[in-house]
Amino acid sequence: MTTAKRIDGKAKAAQLAQSITRETEALLAEHGIKPGLAVVIIGEDPASQVYVRNKKRTAESCGFHSVQHTLDTGVSQEDVLALIDDLNADQSIHGILVQLPLPGHLDEQTITQAINPQKDVDGFHFINIGKLTAGLTADAFVPCTPAGCMLMIQDEMGSDLSGKNAVVIGRSNIVGKPMASLLLQANATVTITHSRTKDLAGVVASADIVVAAVGRPDMVKRDWVKPGAVVIDVGINRVEKIVDGEKKTGLTGDVDYDDVSNVAGAITPVPGGVGPMTITMLMANTLRSARLAAGLGG
Repeated sequence: MTTAKRIDGKAKAAQLAQSITRETEALLAEHGIKPGLAVVIIGEDPASQVYVRNKKRTAESCGFHSVQHTLDTGVSQEDVLALIDDLNADQSIHGILVQLPLPGHLDEQTITQAINPQKDVDGFHFINIGKLTAGLTADAFVPCTPAGCMLMIQDEMGSDLSGKNAVVIGRSNIVGKPMASLLLQANATVTITHSRTKDLAGVVASADIVVAAVGRPDMVKRDWVKPGAVVIDVGINRVEKIVDGEKKTGLTGDVDYDDVSNVAGAITPVPGGVGPMTITMLMANTLRSARLAAGLGG
């Protein structure tokens, strides 16, 4: 029985971060430009606090100008929009990201669409989404999670996916839909599946590439997966597990890793797979934004 290759997202992200750091040093030395990333966090959500800390730490280790704006849970929408306007106008800031989810009284769409598309390093602005869907990504920002997934897929299968069947499980605007656009751009034949898909397991079983992004712990089992398929697990689910007779909280993906490892060709673990790549792709987008703003090309 073969065991799938474990795709090490942490190692891949560290390697990418090194090259981003080198390019950042060169940009500063040759053009006097330091990429600037501003993160806006609203409220006290513990998971958001962890993500923001990780983003700030990574930005600083890459040599970026890193700014964090922490706003009270009850902040008005007008105040959030005024801050975004200031950041849009600040030439030392090349990337702006508003950490989601937002408190209920704030309108997520209004706030994310207020960010200048040229500083939208999360890739959530409708202009960036439209460019991605049209396959015009030269000056667009691709959402960080799908961009990271794509690099890992290409490491395993090459940059031309002609003749390959790819199945994306999940249709979110943040992962599922942009992931499908990237796979199409690489010439894969793409199926997007979701909770209403009939015979989901049967559809997934035809795939050479599976990207699972639904938020349901261990949903994808061994009998869903074609032998030798590349499986990318985007899910991050907090679950209670019994370890040595004690109940502990741990992380698991949307794919049953131990089960699927017996049949897949390569698979990402959770944690240590897609997560580290997402933050590094945010840095890659910010560096690209700084280069584009200086007329140096992405």
